[in-house]
Amino acid sequence: MAGARKPVVEVRRSQRRRRTVSAYRDGERVVVLIPDQFSRAEESEWVDRMLARLAAREGRLTRSDTELLERAGRLIKLYLTEYGDQAVPASVRWVSNQNGRWGSCTPADRSIRLSHRLQEMPDWVIDYVLLHELVHLIVASHNAQFWALVGRYPKTERARGYLEGVAAVGGTP
Repeated sequence: MAGARKPVVEVRRSQRRRRTVSAYRDGERVVVLIPDQFSRAEESEWVDRMLARLAAREGRLTRSDTELLERAGRLIKLYLTEYGDQAVPASVRWVSNQNGRWGSCTPADRSIRLSHRLQEMPDWVIDYVLLHELVHLIVASHNAQFWALVGRYPKTERARGYLEGVAAVGGTP
């Protein structure tokens, strides 16, 4: 990232903190929490390390609509090959106004929308939700044929359990 500005960093020392270091963004600033006994050299080392971790994490979380469409293409090839163009969406995009469900599909215009809340979840969970919506392009209802097609994805039950867990702790749907 040549030319990228280093963010304003606030270091907070804690007498209670013994070994752990953590960091988070607060607006444009990065707050790094360290043990009080750390030397200035350790502080500097950990600030650099935590800035790198935050940057890596944020890089992973930046998922584009183009990436979603490519992901959809891979899932179609793996699990819905025999349906050809019937399984291909006209558009796939992230949306931030979908708080009551993880994804939605409009078969009439072949559009799929995934909640931005999924962006921080593991790839295999995103794949499950995306495949679920792709199958709606083939089967509108949640009938036996629908679930048989979704069930081709080997991590279906695991992903459903993950999403149920998120929902149970207040992540909605």
